Amino acid sequence: MRDNRTKNASSEAEKEARAAESFRRATVGTVRALGGQAQTEVSFLNGPVPSGVSVTGTHVRLPHPSRRMTDAEVTRMRGAADAAALRLRHHDVPLHDSVRPPAGEAREVYDVLEQARVESLGARHMAGVAANLDARVAQECADMGLDRLNDATKLPTPFALGLLARARMSGHPVPPSMQALMNRWQETLSPAARRALDEMASRQESQKDFAQAARRLLMACDLLEQEVTPEEPADDGAAEAENASAEDEEQTDDVTPEPQEDGPEEDDNAQPMQMSQGTGAGDDEPEEGEQGGSASGSEEAGGPGEEETEDEVSPAYHAFTTAYDEEIAAEDLCDPEELFRLRQTLDQQLVSMQGVVSKLANRLQRKLMAQQTRAWEFDLEEGILDAGRLSRVVVNPMLSLSYKRERDTDFRDTVVTLLIDNSGSMRGRPISVAAMCGDILARTLERCAVKVEVLGFTTRAWKGGKSREAWVQAGKPANPGRLNDLRHIIYKAADMPWRRARRNLGLMLREGLLKENIDGEALLWAQRRLASRAEARRILMVISDGAPVDDSTLSVNQGSYLENHLREVIAHIETRTTTELLAIGIGHDVTRYYRKAVTITDPEELGGTMMKKLSELFGEELVSRHRRGG
Repeated sequence: MRDNRTKNASSEAEKEARAAESFRRATVGTVRALGGQAQTEVSFLNGPVPSGVSVTGTHVRLPHPSRRMTDAEVTRMRGAADAAALRLRHHDVPLHDSVRPPAGEAREVYDVLEQARVESLGARHMAGVAANLDARVAQECADMGLDRLNDATKLPTPFALGLLARARMSGHPVPPSMQALMNRWQETLSPAARRALDEMASRQESQKDFAQAARRLLMACDLLEQEVTPEEPADDGAAEAENASAEDEEQTDDVTPEPQEDGPEEDDNAQPMQMSQGTGAGDDEPEEGEQGGSASGSEEAGGPGEEETEDEVSPAYHAFTTAYDEEIAAEDLCDPEELFRLRQTLDQQLVSMQGVVSKLANRLQRKLMAQQTRAWEFDLEEGILDAGRLSRVVVNPMLSLSYKRERDTDFRDTVVTLLIDNSGSMRGRPISVAAMCGDILARTLERCAVKVEVLGFTTRAWKGGKSREAWVQAGKPANPGRLNDLRHIIYKAADMPWRRARRNLGLMLREGLLKENIDGEALLWAQRRLASRAEARRILMVISDGAPVDDSTLSVNQGSYLENHLREVIAHIETRTTTELLAIGIGHDVTRYYRKAVTITDPEELGGTMMKKLSELFGEELVSRHRRGG
């Protein structure tokens, strides 16, 4: 009887596996047919795959179906496949990138709006596709817990604007569970934002015209600075504004194509000009000149020690207030139950990483272990009992026991810090892969007796927080400096065993954690932690997907304020400390900032790149040690 049950179970498993495989083949065929590209490569990954990273060129990534597919899973899969296929057919990548805002919340909203456009276009004449997309949106709201929110202000801005744009362009209402919440959120939009939404709906056929309308929506929502471009529609008011600007430049701020909601924004836009005038002629030089000037200024300010303060590194850079900044352990940001659930999600996604990355990790481990030449001291009074010399005691019991102790090797005298960008643009697959790679790296190096620290950096709020509120209450003084509340997260301290820190790494997947990124101060923070370590060799690896962006700070300072500070900090670490700095950029060229850097286009390449670069670093150390004769 037991054999019959075993056979039946095996038969059922085979049927489920065949059904899942048949579903995958049908999905691949649908993507290629709907997308209009027969050569499209489709891969299936464990875990959620956001729309923003689901399509790269002709490569489409979809969530991997389980063997026992539920109705919700089938709905999510069909919606994701249709969304990716429509992006292949209706999206022009070069055109999109040519007017894409810089990294930050504005770029995230812009990408979401474009995805809503291609889905609206493609679903217009296909009722089945429209139903799949609508069901997917409703499922996403439920998965993110947004349908249970009571406070409309807690809705993520990109998601809310994407829902509104989708409803306006397709004519399909938002999911019923979100209707009341979205009505309250929509009431907060300005008249200019609502006009921009209507314009986007009327111009969705042309990606170029739609992109300009989308940028006007971002400006109306204070996500981008106000701008006037020749490509904007020339209505009577805009034409008069352009004529007035040509006659008298001072009237440019008084006549604009669209009315401003309130006056203070004009003051904010004027303040960067005041700051550039007050900081000297060096601000008008190219970025390379600024970097060189600030680096030399740093050397004159102090000696080559590692304990230099942040103000000595960059005298011009400052924060309006540091009272609301936060350095916090990951376990203090989340209750244990949610942390356990997030870690389970990360473990499920790790299944897809166990192949290539695990092989590379094992290869790195073998290389490191081979470098650990074991050296012992014998005939000691204490230590580990020397079993090889027990025979002497047996022959002559009057002899004392002999002990030995292993000498510390140069290789073990190393600490590695992994500093991960926790900004909103990392949401989705990039942050998931970064968390998984941090987990694998910590385990691998711990086996080799190398200390590893995993840190993250973001801000506590979007567009300012309490720091900006304090600045407004102080009367908006000019040149306020950094205007946001920092949040520096310790996922794993160097002395913390991996088994105790493994749950913390799941926190990176928490919805709402990722906000804006101020890289310069995060690098200084990580460097200070490294400088306090006793290890002789210190390695700092940075994972980022863009330049530093904080809308609140950049709106009232010069546009390169955060970027200039980042360059100064990097120059300080690379030239005036013994820390070895290495950066990996995801879809963003970081080689213009760091001496040792590599840029990858696909988050899936992160694990292999990390292991390769670390292996090269340790290989360089081995060669230099041989040259020194030891």
